[in-house]
Amino acid sequence: MQAGVFADLYEVLQVSANADPDTIHRVFRILAQRWHPDNRETGSEEMFRQITDAYSTLSDPERRAAYDVQHREARRVTWKIFDQTNATQGAEAEKRKRQGVLQLLYRKRLVSPEQPTMTLHEFEELLGVPKEHLEFCLWYLKEGGYVTRSDNGRTSITLKGVDLAETTPERREHTHLLAAGARPASAVRVG
Repeated sequence: MQAGVFADLYEVLQVSANADPDTIHRVFRILAQRWHPDNRETGSEEMFRQITDAYSTLSDPERRAAYDVQHREARRVTWKIFDQTNATQGAEAEKRKRQGVLQLLYRKRLVSPEQPTMTLHEFEELLGVPKEHLEFCLWYLKEGGYVTRSDNGRTSITLKGVDLAETTPERREHTHLLAAGARPASAVRVG
């Protein structure tokens, strides 16, 4: 992990942030066998150290609770793509919202295949975009066949959406937020 970059320990262990202690332990044991340096086929000291460090934090209730506070804030900052509400409108803003939604759903499918859906509230919180400004984005992605929406309002990515998410670069560091009316240096076309 690079210095200064927040390490998502849940992603390291490939579990949901809602995973119970038994699941975390079970997944850790599987990954530890795979990445143990003594494993001639797949061993990696670096990966083994990362999963061991992640497990050390996530298996201790007090350390996990403290980490979860940091994790929620890091996710909110990482996925916030606009610096003010009025910057959430226009064609470029719509493209960025679509990319953000697809990347969130893609990561959710990877990390939690048993529960790969997200709610409008989760998108609003993680992207920093009011739900009123997400309706068009979600409609577009649904009509294009990139996402599906269930009767209970939860959204998940489709195969077509996965293909698109894998062909567009993921913006993991949002240190330069889009100002109102500004055009991003490298606009990514989604759809």
